[in-house]
Amino acid sequence: MQKIKIIIASDSVGETAEQVAKACVSQFNSKRFQSEVVRYPYIETNENVDEVIEVAKENELNIVVFTLVKPDIKEYMENQLAEHEIKHVDIMGPLMNILTEEIDEKPYYEPGIVHKLDEAYFKKIEAIEFAVKYDDGKDPKGLPKADIILIGISRTSKTPLSQFLAHKRYKVMNIPIVPEINPPEALFEVDPKKCIALKISEEKLNIIRKERLKQLGLGDSARYATGQRIQEELDYFDKVVEKIGCPVIDVSDKAIEETANDIMYIIEQNKMNK
Repeated sequence: MQKIKIIIASDSVGETAEQVAKACVSQFNSKRFQSEVVRYPYIETNENVDEVIEVAKENELNIVVFTLVKPDIKEYMENQLAEHEIKHVDIMGPLMNILTEEIDEKPYYEPGIVHKLDEAYFKKIEAIEFAVKYDDGKDPKGLPKADIILIGISRTSKTPLSQFLAHKRYKVMNIPIVPEINPPEALFEVDPKKCIALKISEEKLNIIRKERLKQLGLGDSARYATGQRIQEELDYFDKVVEKIGCPVIDVSDKAIEETANDIMYIIEQNKMNK
């Protein structure tokens, strides 16, 4: 069985060339040959090119697929490939040549422009990391830093909502409300306008919790899912919400996206009314 190694060489991360290579390989019967894709990113010097060439020379079936935009490095790569008669594909070169002629303008010749990270991207990553770090009330120090604070009893979708809102670039912290554990004091000191309480009906919560117990292989008679326990938690939740004085959203029959939209509307309205 033939074994073909496709060597990706790029002056950026090499993702573009790798995706093209894998798309091409997928068009052939994998039972007829073995393929391996190896990526060599950040090709910036002739020495980096030489390393790729040495690997490519190991087998005449090896193919070099490259995305190089810096003219000097690209020229050196092409010369070396030709000298050693190595099969190769230039992914970007032909199209860039046509564009240069049509637009009558020189390219930037700057690697990785398509992957440049803008401010919005950084904010999203920061928000996602924040949501993970401060999930489930892990550290009260996150409360003053949060854009949104979600509070609710168990199974009110606090964590998935935190992640969904993080992708919208909101820093979200969620606090579980449990009768046996007092909420952190800092919760009552932050601006209540950035707090959102997630409410759920007793009936809906009972169904959700019984289903959860089944998934865990437990009987549905556990105290966690009894009406008495649920009512106890809901009563305590109401007391905490009253003390904070924050908006309440009923999530009983709402999808995550719908609840998230309601939360964002309330938060943005509060910002405008400051």
